[in-house]
Formats: sequence, C-alpha cells, structure tokens
Amino acid sequence: MVGSSHEALHRIFQKDPELLTRALQRVLHVPFPRPTEIAALNVDLTEIEPVERRVDTLLRAETDEGTYLLVVESQGKADERKRGSWPYYLSYLYEKYRCEPVLIVITQSSSTAKWASRPIRLGFPGWYSLSVRPLVLGPDNVPVIADEKQAEADPTLAVLSAMTHGRGPGAMAILESLASALRTIDSDSAAVFAQFVDSCLVDPQAKQMWRDLMTAVQYFWRHPLAEQVREEGREQGRIQNQQEMTLRVLEWRGIPVPDAVRERVLACADLGRLEVLAQRAVHATDAAELFADE
Repeated sequence: MVGSSHEALHRIFQKDPELLTRALQRVLHVPFPRPTEIAALNVDLTEIEPVERRVDTLLRAETDEGTYLLVVESQGKADERKRGSWPYYLSYLYEKYRCEPVLIVITQSSSTAKWASRPIRLGFPGWYSLSVRPLVLGPDNVPVIADEKQAEADPTLAVLSAMTHGRGPGAMAILESLASALRTIDSDSAAVFAQFVDSCLVDPQAKQMWRDLMTAVQYFWRHPLAEQVREEGREQGRIQNQQEMTLRVLEWRGIPVPDAVRERVLACADLGRLEVLAQRAVHATDAAELFADE
C-alpha cells in the first residue's frame, strides 16, 4: 500500500512505465527514442560495504537506438546531499549495466523543481570531470488535464497531472476529469491510481473531494485505501465524541465554558490528550484548569 506522496510520485511509473517516456517526449520535449520494451530493475545500489544506497524507481528501456536506464527520483524538497548521491547512482549503474543512465526527478513543488534542474558539475571550473543534468517533471511543465476527454485519452498522464497539480486552484476540475477517466480502465489499475492520487493530495479539501468522488465507485471499496478511509472516519468519530463529552461534563456541572476553551477542546485531535481533558473536566472548578499544564 502506498502511504506517502514520495512513493506515489515515482511508483506510478512502475505501474505504467511507458508514461515516463511519454512524459519525457511530450512534457520536456526530450527526443527520447520509443521503447520497444521496458522492464523494472532492482532499485538497491548497496555495495558490499555497509552503505545503503537506493534509487526510488529504476526501469530499463530497450529502444531501437540502444538500452537506457531510467532513474526516477521523487523529491519533496531541496537536498544538497543529492549533489553527491545522484552522480554516484548514475556512475554505479553505468558500471554495473554498461548502458546509459538517465536521471528523472519528479516533484510537486515549483521551487524544488527549479533547484533539481540545476546542473551538478564536479571538478575544476571550466573543465568539469563530471556533469549531471537531471530531467525534471513538476507543476510548471506537467500539463493540467481538466477535460474529461483529454483524461480518458491518457488516464495515466491524467493521474500524473492530479498528483502534481492537486493542490492548485484547478484541483476540482482535474480530479473530476480523472475520476471520469478511471471508470474507463480496468478496476484494479483504477484502484491503484486512486491510491496514488490520494497519497499525493496535501490540501485537506482536495483530498476529501477526491475521496467523495471515489466513494461513488464500487471498485474503490475493494482496495486497501478504502479501509484506511473508513478507519480514519471511525477515528474522527471517536475524537468528536470525546470532544463533545468533555464540554458536556463541564456544562452538566454548571461550569461556564469560554469560547477560547471551547475552541481549544475542539481543536484537539489527540485521543489520549482528550481523555486527560475529560478526566480534568470531572474535577475542575474552572474551565481553564483543563489546560493548566500548558
């Protein structure tokens, strides 16, 4: 089960490897040759020495012009350590497989995309021993697909669009178009793509809208994400009940509850903390005593 946007952003290319080469051609306008075969490879680049190094997704693309290794890295924020690890990955893979590695970085952040696209140059200025130029897919170049027909024509590209633009102003149209497109593909793939998108949506309103769209689709409830959604709903119900009980105890005991205290109780989403507040409500002589330890 995909539990984070980091995983989803690169694993979508494991689900549909050809999406990556289409993105290179259509989004970045890189004349990458059309693959005749694509296979996933072991992502573990660890040496015998106890230094663990792993890429996010590694694909081998066979083309009429040769074999390429597509190294996909999901990047949430700028990380200067990558200036050392990315060149290492490429050199190691070339030495191991003796075919050309291509580094592709995918991100949801425009600032991270700008940072990642900077060339990495190692050596003497003007005579670099090694130069690395990542290809970057992000919100500034991945197309916004907010039209149902466009989404249905290329559902996986529509998924990538939702994953990179899901927190922007056009999120509603993008998600609605994608929901329509997922109904046109097999239910197992649709369920996986639904989870990828759910993992990448950081805007609470967009995430809730996506889940509302998916609840109307039968296949969604057969997927592990559905149980996660149900459990989150049950958890939220327990939190709400505990919040209301704490406030009712104070009211039953005739203790005035100022708006500031009420807001703090309703803002608390930690069940353990809410249990403490409820116990204090039984003995408090003033509502402010609920938060005396803060």
